[in-house]
Amino acid sequence: MNLFGAVRRAVVTSSGQRRPIVAALDDTQLPRRGTHIAGVKYLRDPMGPPFRVNFIRAQRCVQVSIAWPTGRRTARMIPVDFVYAPPPTKPRRDADAQAWAAYRSRQRKQSLGQVGVQRLCALREQLDGDGWSQRPLWVSVDGSYTNRTVLRQLPERTVVIGRIRADAKLYDLPGPSTGRGRNRVYGTPLATPEAIRQDPAIPWTHLRAFAAGKTHSFRIKTVSPVRWRASGPKDLRLIIIAPLGYRKSKQGRVLYRKPAYLICTDPNASLQQILQAYLWRWDIEVNFKEEKSILGIGQAKVRHPQSTQRVPALAVAAYSMLLIAAAEAYGVDGMPRVLPPPKWQRSPRTRPSTQCLINHLRHELWSEGINLSDFASTEPSPTKCRKFAPPLESALYYNVAAG
Repeated sequence: MNLFGAVRRAVVTSSGQRRPIVAALDDTQLPRRGTHIAGVKYLRDPMGPPFRVNFIRAQRCVQVSIAWPTGRRTARMIPVDFVYAPPPTKPRRDADAQAWAAYRSRQRKQSLGQVGVQRLCALREQLDGDGWSQRPLWVSVDGSYTNRTVLRQLPERTVVIGRIRADAKLYDLPGPSTGRGRNRVYGTPLATPEAIRQDPAIPWTHLRAFAAGKTHSFRIKTVSPVRWRASGPKDLRLIIIAPLGYRKSKQGRVLYRKPAYLICTDPNASLQQILQAYLWRWDIEVNFKEEKSILGIGQAKVRHPQSTQRVPALAVAAYSMLLIAAAEAYGVDGMPRVLPPPKWQRSPRTRPSTQCLINHLRHELWSEGINLSDFASTEPSPTKCRKFAPPLESALYYNVAAG
């Protein structure tokens, strides 16, 4: 929508003139309990246990975020697109065959893969209209978008970096044509990604990339070019990332113990850039958490079909503008120094959180109209038995969700 046009141009302009435009595509669910809200369906609960499928009533939305990089290999994802993608309404059991055929057709057209590739095509068209036709678009996705629907309908100058299964069936490039029959698309079958990971004949490559607040050394295996039936006659690059386990405490269990299997639709791209672009994708999950827990996306009491689509998108656009304003004022990782940090904050932050930016926005809007010097006393109190109320500035600018 046009609401995100200014956001998109600001983020792309700041990411450099020669770098690829790195984006992330993912979907999210907005829980809703109302039974008369347009587009609310029973969807699979992503927070449910893996051994039992649970369902919740929720709205389904698709978001695209573009990375705002810094000079330290870090980046912050800024939402530039947010669309409503509800599944079609299922007909009754006793409906005729024509109604079920129409439902199956709408189900294919409104699938997440189809909506995702439509948003990528729209984003590519918008970038070309803004004068960025020479810059490639790199999109990091998870396994739900690494499928035939997305890979075979990609727009031009668009590269997808996505996860695949450990037992995916890959093929070598076809041999030379014999001049008889159709040209072959796939060559001899290759080993599965899991077998390639365990093969000692293929060496590991060490690359350094930024993730989780610091630079790590990753072990990488790559095979290029390969073919996959889901992508058709496109050359791909297989990338295997060894697990980077860590413990939250000395007695805690080891986390992130599973390897990652990626494919890239550009086999000639830099392996270092592919790895870093995929690691940046995690920030779109941070976008979803902040949009739901801090901004309350999906909590507005609206039922009209247009309101259920536009109200969440408006809140996401305001969230994007807040991040852009903070990045232009203090830098992507710069911390505002107007307010002192709260006393309960133990360690210094590497970058400002959304709640921190909201507190400083409140300070800028209210500080001129409120004189805080008359409410808080800096002199120590001689008494110890009485509990005094917190100063007014703490009550206004900080809360339990800050940081």
